[in-house]
Amino acid sequence: MKLAVVGFGNAGGKIADRIVEYETKTERSLCQFTAVVNSARIDLQKLSYVPQRHQVLVGQTDERSKGHGAGADPDLGAELTRQDLSEVQRILDNVPLHDVDAFLVIAGLGGGTGSGGGPVFAEALGERYGEPVYGLGVLPSSDEGGRASLNAARSIRSFVDATDATIAFDNDAWREGTQSIESGYEQTNLEIAKRVVALLAPGEYDGSPVSENAMDSSDVKRTLSVGGVATVAYAEASLESETQRQRGLLGRLRNDEDPGREREGAATKVHGLVRRAARSRLTCPADIASAERAVVVVSGPPSELSQKGLVRARKWLESQIDSVEVLAGDDPRPAADRLRATVLLANATDVPRIDALQTQAVDARENIEAQAAERETAISELVTDPDDELDPI
Repeated sequence: MKLAVVGFGNAGGKIADRIVEYETKTERSLCQFTAVVNSARIDLQKLSYVPQRHQVLVGQTDERSKGHGAGADPDLGAELTRQDLSEVQRILDNVPLHDVDAFLVIAGLGGGTGSGGGPVFAEALGERYGEPVYGLGVLPSSDEGGRASLNAARSIRSFVDATDATIAFDNDAWREGTQSIESGYEQTNLEIAKRVVALLAPGEYDGSPVSENAMDSSDVKRTLSVGGVATVAYAEASLESETQRQRGLLGRLRNDEDPGREREGAATKVHGLVRRAARSRLTCPADIASAERAVVVVSGPPSELSQKGLVRARKWLESQIDSVEVLAGDDPRPAADRLRATVLLANATDVPRIDALQTQAVDARENIEAQAAERETAISELVTDPDDELDPI
């Protein structure tokens, strides 16, 4: 799939930057265009891979921002984006629309610019272009506080409404307890980049062998066309020692002696890896049985791939989600050092983290309103004499 990627806000910009970095290092072909939009000038200066000409600062003439961010206020982030929407859309003049299959808008949903501006921009993209617009929304970790939960609960609803489908990533499920906040987010950004590239890059010609069972962009589009919230599963395994030996002539001769045994071993490994992926940490934990459709992509050296294993994995996943809408393909990568399985689960409806987020958000809003009322009373009592005999000037 050929993508035009736009990162919104601090988290969205960092993730977009990391996707370009990972894509470059792994010699993949995915992003035909990448841009970043932010209301904080300092955050744009942290990027290394997105070209400066594709970086847009919104709100720099607005008195409430002046290039210093939206202050974790999604309503302000949305307003700043609407005000400068023509400026943001101007950079899209450089998008090679003839070579783009979809747009991907990435945003952290706990702050201000991404949670507020991301859905606004995604909606504008859908109205202006005919290609699908997908969202990648990052849910805040619980230690980011009630305000972040409130922002995310409001934003996820807007994101789902504004996009053809939204892939959710839960920071709570990925942050290691021993990591600092900064190093934890750096690691999760890498994990997001790996999954986006592993899922969406296959099927594009980049010099690697072309598989007869390759995953095409139309397969991903069909799967995500059901909308709602999607989550991605991922697992990887080391290569068989025999695969390493195949790089030499003696290894190839040995492999020819009993190819049936090798294929059966590969089938078992591929099937097992897909099952492990679906049962391991998803980008956002969900009951896989609640998904409506799915896509499976297995990537690695050709000798490690197996059509039989893919068929078994597809049938197993069909039984798990009770649907025949499961597609599977492989992605031959001769130079790969691991076997990787990626599973996209579309329109999952049993997502405990989002349910919990809504509850936390309601509690946070009530606490914020109660505290505001108490504070207003306290201020009035502070500046008023005991018998209220003095008139203000």
